[in-house]
Amino acid sequence: MKKANAAALLPIGVFLVFYLGLGILFEYGMKIPMGFYNIPIVVIFLLALLVACLQNRSLSFDEKLELMGRGIGDKNIVTMILIFMAAGIFVGVVGRSSAESVAYFMLSVIPPRYAVAVLFVVSCFVSTAMGTSVGTITLITPIGVAVADASGVSLALCIGSVMGGAMFGDNLSFISDTTIAACQGQGCQMKDKFRENFAIALPAAIVTLILILVLSLREEIPPLHLPGYNLIQIIPYVLVLIGGIAGVNVFVVLLIGIVSGAVIMLATGAIPATQLLSSMGAGAAGMFETTMVAVLVSAICALIREYGGFEALLGWIQRAFRGRKGGQLGMGLLVGAMDVATANNTVAIVMANPIAAQMATNYGISKRKTASLLDTFSCVFQGIIPYGAQMLVAISAANALGHPVSAFEIIPNLYYPFLLLASSLVFIFLIPEKKEAQTENGGNNNA
Repeated sequence: MKKANAAALLPIGVFLVFYLGLGILFEYGMKIPMGFYNIPIVVIFLLALLVACLQNRSLSFDEKLELMGRGIGDKNIVTMILIFMAAGIFVGVVGRSSAESVAYFMLSVIPPRYAVAVLFVVSCFVSTAMGTSVGTITLITPIGVAVADASGVSLALCIGSVMGGAMFGDNLSFISDTTIAACQGQGCQMKDKFRENFAIALPAAIVTLILILVLSLREEIPPLHLPGYNLIQIIPYVLVLIGGIAGVNVFVVLLIGIVSGAVIMLATGAIPATQLLSSMGAGAAGMFETTMVAVLVSAICALIREYGGFEALLGWIQRAFRGRKGGQLGMGLLVGAMDVATANNTVAIVMANPIAAQMATNYGISKRKTASLLDTFSCVFQGIIPYGAQMLVAISAANALGHPVSAFEIIPNLYYPFLLLASSLVFIFLIPEKKEAQTENGGNNNA
């Protein structure tokens, strides 16, 4: 075991100071819209990597390059990157029209008085299918504004319902960046992590739905005017969802989704044949930043681990959180702190992964539970911070439609993230644990 060295954590400190500091300056000092997302996170990680390379003069630069190469070349990291690319291509092929079809179909067949509850349910399904909370919020928020406008139901409740549903799918989807990062970072199968997560997320979702119904049924909502839709276009999403739950190899699942999506989108005329390849390319390119973050964080963590930084951090955590249950809470708060600092739950998971993996070994926590805790707590924090992409996109969409609303009006209506946190704590501290194998199948063939 390496000697603990707190100074080795300096690169993480440098990243957090620059990213969080510039984010606060841009967002609140200079009033730049989406200020946190105007910061080139890859550049800030490169700066942190430079700091890591300048540390520990006992190693030559070539030796440090070799350490970084081993970190980046880890099987889980390579698999994660390939899945990111395949998921990007899938989303590029199927686009948004199929998700719109789901939303419009459900709103057209369910009585208008349940429209706010439908917003939550639709957001849950669409985000689980699409694998993106931001994309779901962008898509469904205008519908939520229309529901609030037509009914007199609080706009903040409608948007909070959309955001809550979006975070449900962000946490559970098989093609979500967070799921991919958590599962590959811990070396567990996606179906196992899904089952672990679903038991926590479902009670929170049910209670949220009941609360929304109680708060919204007091208003009468006239029939909504909805565009047309094509339900055939949801087939690729359904196939991916079924394949993921069944435990089919993730690459096979995504290939089925890509092929079926291409065939259906061409057959229905949703996309010209000439644009299909460019859409695939655009989808893959959309994963560039996430991929580069995974690469750079892997390199930085390889050096920090070699310098003894992880031993120092784990020592602090083990002094603060004792026992198996304390270790699980420590994992959750670790990734939560990373998310508050980066305003990006995928980045938070990638940063927390190697530390959490060592914590899992030390505390005897299974890989699937570790992956579940990382994804769940990151989604809790990401779902409520006022400067996260989800909140900023929702506010921007409402403002663009002439219905200004603030983050602090929406936050009290974010029932799902708060209930997800409560459900997580109940499962950690009150629900008896099943006996878990300390040695799990670490293979990723079915991840």
